[in-house]
Amino acid sequence: MELEEIYKAYFQDVYRYIRRLSGSGQIAEEITSETFLKAVRAASGFRGECDFRVWLCQIAKNCYYSYQKKNRRIQSLEEDGLQNLADPNGSVEEAVSRREEAEALRRLLHTLPEPYREVVMWRAFAGLDFKQIGALFHKSDNWACVTYHRARKMLRSRWEENEVEE
Repeated sequence: MELEEIYKAYFQDVYRYIRRLSGSGQIAEEITSETFLKAVRAASGFRGECDFRVWLCQIAKNCYYSYQKKNRRIQSLEEDGLQNLADPNGSVEEAVSRREEAEALRRLLHTLPEPYREVVMWRAFAGLDFKQIGALFHKSDNWACVTYHRARKMLRSRWEENEVEE
């Protein structure tokens, strides 16, 4: 079965599961995309001992828990939008630190190859959904979602590399 067929058949079930688990539509979209990528890569390991939907939801749950661990230090680009940097209730030191982190994240964003950089920018700065982004590139919404997920993974990896170097 092709990725697109699997995606169409089970997307809503996996998305709703993660949406309930996370309480966030944005997180559910990201985790759902990651789930399908992992499922396609691991499809040969599916032994049929349970319903395929259950297997996908198990992968999704593991992806969500991994997401939580990785994102304790790096907030989602959508959540802070790289725009709301000043917290009127926070200290000056906290505001400066957030600005420095946002600037470092912007620099890392510009190191991404095309089309990853553009997809992240359309998503984070313009607030476009995956269907709109896919249309901009004359691709499917699934392509936009997968490309965005891969870009976030690259950013996360580069962020962690920079932290180790400092």
